[in-house]
Amino acid sequence: MTASESSRGVRGLTGDELLALPAVTDLDTSNRALMIGRSTGYGLAKQGEYPVKVLRLGNAYRVVTADLLKLLGLERRQPDGEPAGAQDGHHGLAA
Repeated sequence: MTASESSRGVRGLTGDELLALPAVTDLDTSNRALMIGRSTGYGLAKQGEYPVKVLRLGNAYRVVTADLLKLLGLERRQPDGEPAGAQDGHHGLAA
């Protein structure tokens, strides 16, 4: 982060804000979650060095929220309290 970015006060996102994100989010939101400035984030994305996979859709950058949550050590829970993707202990395999 450059001095000018840190002086602007990059504010991160809370855990609740992160878990409320849609399946795919814009790069600015991802930058906030990682507490990196806008120019740093876009520079990393352009160089292919962003900490998670970045999707380029036309002129827009998008980040898969699940990848971002995984990097940050968070995971979404299903209403029953199980991690998202868990299926009765069978891990999606047929019996």
